[in-house]
Amino acid sequence: MRKEGKNRIRQILQIKKILYTTDLSENSAYAFYYAADMAKKNEAKIVILHVIEPLPTFLMASEAFVEEIRERIQKLRQRVDRIIGTSSDEFVSKVLIRIGRPSEEILRTIDEEGCDVIIIGSHGKESLTQSFFGNVSSSILHRAHKLVFIVPLPSKKNTTSLI
Repeated sequence: MRKEGKNRIRQILQIKKILYTTDLSENSAYAFYYAADMAKKNEAKIVILHVIEPLPTFLMASEAFVEEIRERIQKLRQRVDRIIGTSSDEFVSKVLIRIGRPSEEILRTIDEEGCDVIIIGSHGKESLTQSFFGNVSSSILHRAHKLVFIVPLPSKKNTTSLI
């Protein structure tokens, strides 16, 4: 009975795929550091997701707009790569950019991609965007059926060169 219980716990705690969500803020790099560390320790893959809220049609159709977001995600990855001393190419399996309501897209993506955990950064209430994203974090925490890690912005004294 004990051995059977331990095997169930191992199965529950297996992390093979991580959904890392980013709003491209400064805290995104800090949260990605945690996702990269978790991926390395668990030999897991990371799916990166950025959700664009619906915009006017002329902006949504812009390939340049989407390409700029991809470049910002790549720069974020490079910043973290310098800190962890390896390339995130080892464990990032996909970069997804979706249009929609962030909380709905995050919940849909975790199911579609078969992710075991979600890593999302939190924010203070310094701006409307940060307040909104904080609400997204809260919504995900209460609605997700997977583990959710909300990474807070570090205090000024604990900030590294990462962010």
